[in-house]
Amino acid sequence: MDVEATRSIRQAEVGSTKTMLKRVKARFGLHPERLIADTAYGTAPMLGWLVERKIAPHIPVFDKSGRNDGTWTRADFEWDAENNQYICPEGHELKQFRRTYSDPNRGPTGKGTARYRALKEVCQACPSKAKCCPNADARKITREEHEDARQVARNIAKTEQYVISMKLRKKVEMLFAHLKRILGLNRLRLRGPCGANDEFLLAATAENLRKLAKIFPAPQQPRKA
Repeated sequence: MDVEATRSIRQAEVGSTKTMLKRVKARFGLHPERLIADTAYGTAPMLGWLVERKIAPHIPVFDKSGRNDGTWTRADFEWDAENNQYICPEGHELKQFRRTYSDPNRGPTGKGTARYRALKEVCQACPSKAKCCPNADARKITREEHEDARQVARNIAKTEQYVISMKLRKKVEMLFAHLKRILGLNRLRLRGPCGANDEFLLAATAENLRKLAKIFPAPQQPRKA
C-alpha cells in the first residue's frame, strides 16, 4: 500500500508508520481497524496515537516497570481512575496531589509522566513493606500520559485475535527477508534518503507484481488437436 524509507532508529520508524497511515487514508480512503507490529512500536505516545484514531494496537507494550527483586510491581496496584489514584494490595492510597491548588497551573496537567506517592507513616507501619518498598520510606509509582492506551494494548494481548495477529506478523517479516535475500536489498546502491526511497519503492513494486502474478495466473494457451 505504501513505502517510506527511514533511518534505522526506532523514532524514525514509528514516525514513518504515522506518515504512511495518513497517506493511505488520504489517497485511498482506507482506515485500518488494527495495526500489527513488534515491541519497538509499543511506546506510550504511539499507542495513544493509535487509540485516539480508533485503531486497535495489536502490539506488545514497551514496558520497563517490571522488577526482578521479587517486590510488587506496578501491575500489582489497582488503578482508580475516578479518584485519580492507585490502591496498593493492602488497600492504601497512592495519590499524585494531596491538596487542592488555587492556581490550576500548579495542579495536575494530564501530560507527561505523573508520580503517585503513599504516605510515609502509612508505609512505615505497613506489614507488607518488605514486599513493596524495602529500600524506601514510601512507595512511589509513575504513570505515563498514555497509560490508558497502554492498558488497551495489554487487554488486546490477552485475546485470541492477538494470537492470530502475531502469526500474520511473521508472514510480513518473511516478505522483508525476501526483499533482502532475493531482491538484493541487503545493501543500498543509491545515495541519500531520496535514493533509498527510490530503491524501496521499486522493490515494493516488484514484490506487488510478484504477488499479483500468483493471484492472477497467466491464461493457458489452447492445445492444438
